[in-house]
Amino acid sequence: MIRVLIADDQALLRGSFRLLVDLTPDFTTVAEAGTGAEAVALTGQHRPDVVLMDVRMPEMDGIEATRRICADPATAGTRVIILTTFDLDEYVYGALRAGASGFLLKDTPPADLLAGIRVVAAGEGLLAPTVTRRLIDEFARRPEPARPLPRRLDGVTEREREVLALIARGLSNSELAAHLSLSLATVKTHVGRLLTKLAVRDRAQLVIVAYETGLVGPGGSGSTDLG
Repeated sequence: MIRVLIADDQALLRGSFRLLVDLTPDFTTVAEAGTGAEAVALTGQHRPDVVLMDVRMPEMDGIEATRRICADPATAGTRVIILTTFDLDEYVYGALRAGASGFLLKDTPPADLLAGIRVVAAGEGLLAPTVTRRLIDEFARRPEPARPLPRRLDGVTEREREVLALIARGLSNSELAAHLSLSLATVKTHVGRLLTKLAVRDRAQLVIVAYETGLVGPGGSGSTDLG
């Protein structure tokens, strides 16, 4: 059973999301929050698997609420999906840095929303294509990082760096396996080692590391040749 907390200041939207979640056999809504502060408190109380988090809420915005949830050891196992609209895309980078595991647009079809919750609950990252483009644009405005690569990647092998670069391009495990001519099990092993070595929660955080260290850059630039 995937336990979901819904945080949005609009009661109508909360009700719509709750109905969708509760009508799905292996999903259940454990709580609703109308403010960021309520989201933090209720997450601590109910320990949901996934929080659907709006960005603009009273008292505390969704990014700060996400930061507090992810930083608290008691709730660090909870995954946060940011619910965004096109005019809120400027929050993408900050929310990822705060620990969000993914993003979904509020007009996402119901089946895709449920699939996204499953993906994040399983420990994967989730970035809608439009959100991914916005993230890349954010890094495009930043100065090129200094070379050589930061010491954070010192313990990462060349093959793992190659996998990390491809993850930052948005490739799934099956696509990684095909691109690198590896078995799916081997790819999963590489991804697991990257998560451990870089001390991050999921693939969304791996994307941040890849860009921040300069392993990859906007438009395909970076230190790894992807062929």
